[in-house]
Amino acid sequence: MKPITLTALLGATYYCSAATIPATLERDELLPKRIPTSYESAVMGRRILALTPLGTIATIFPKDSNDKRRPPDVGGMPHSLMEYISDCENDDKGNPTLLAITISTTFRNIAAGSNVSLAVQWTPPHPPAKRIQRSSSSWCLTNQLRSFFGLSSSSSSSDSEEYDPAPYSAANLPRFSLLGHIERIALDDDQAATAAAISTCYTKTHPDARYWLPGNRIHTSYFVRLVVDRIYWVGGFGDRAFIGWIPVEEWNKVSRQEWESIRLPGEKKGWKEWSLDDGNNDL
Repeated sequence: MKPITLTALLGATYYCSAATIPATLERDELLPKRIPTSYESAVMGRRILALTPLGTIATIFPKDSNDKRRPPDVGGMPHSLMEYISDCENDDKGNPTLLAITISTTFRNIAAGSNVSLAVQWTPPHPPAKRIQRSSSSWCLTNQLRSFFGLSSSSSSSDSEEYDPAPYSAANLPRFSLLGHIERIALDDDQAATAAAISTCYTKTHPDARYWLPGNRIHTSYFVRLVVDRIYWVGGFGDRAFIGWIPVEEWNKVSRQEWESIRLPGEKKGWKEWSLDDGNNDL
């Protein structure tokens, strides 16, 4: 085996360090002129809520329970699971609509008095036309060493065709947590039209949910709203996005016209991963 010389290692390190400079300059050039305000972030969050079908609900197991199926030591521990979400009420306050199934662990915890939080993240429908460059010295040095030993580079065409489970930087995209409490949506016999509208809205987003709508013969279910009391927002990287608490008054104030008038990163093809402004919004 050909020995690795110190000169070769230093040469590879110098090459990799130099290669990172253009990426750094490009990143600085694409920084937004200013960080969005909390209200502008609320507008983005309300659009994400309207367009995102899934979230993760966190609840707490009750300390005292007669449920013999659960381990006895999980009382007080957090419990998080994926949940179908939608935005189906006409009051335009940004309270997510959920279909509560009484047999589910999440809603059993809620019925026992658990606090609730809902985590939602933006997943772009289109991958970026230009990715954040993998210019770290470790990645670059690995390829230099592979080349030194006569092995194929990890950036070969065959590798580039491999499945990428996340063809974007999730850390560079907005996500948020809604903290609040659950209210049952009261749908009496004289509100059949409202019940039908909510069911239609919900199944438009989740067609399979028609099998467990209220009144089904499998599980007891009913529609609820997550009444938002607090919003914690992470818009992406802190040098270009707002990170912090959004006042609930701002969240509730956002109108449908406002969130419908913007576009999020990745809604359109051809966006660049470093740029916050590629969603073509006019916030």
